[in-house]
Amino acid sequence: MSTTVDLPDLNVWLALACPDHSHHRQALHYWEQQAAEQVLFCTVTALGLVRLVGQPKLMGAAVKTAAEASALLDAFCQQPGVSKGSADEHAGWEVFHQLLCSGELPPRLCTDAYLAALAIANGWRLVSFDRDFERFEGLERLALRGARP
Repeated sequence: MSTTVDLPDLNVWLALACPDHSHHRQALHYWEQQAAEQVLFCTVTALGLVRLVGQPKLMGAAVKTAAEASALLDAFCQQPGVSKGSADEHAGWEVFHQLLCSGELPPRLCTDAYLAALAIANGWRLVSFDRDFERFEGLERLALRGARP
């Protein structure tokens, strides 16, 4: 197990929360074998998870009400080593702006830039299935592999 602090991307939290998700097995492997001693939600990932699990088009019959989504978030935070990021999320503000100004960043990657900035500014490892994070210089990351077709 790593001794770093992990900041999982929303896609990791969603895969962990949904047994039918195509990346669920890989997310569980991360959770059981590769996760740091401390695993964090930030405001963006917590809000994103609550939003996504409440979407009928995404979740089908497993869709959750706001109360159920809140309970899911709370259940994750009750796991040993899991918490909401305790560092001031504004600590990454300057890094966020540097990433935005460092080149052509498509608008769809704005949230990724914010998560990368938080991880860089706080010395956290970002964990994601998303390869778009490769573009952020100075980001410590764990790239999870998706399911093979």
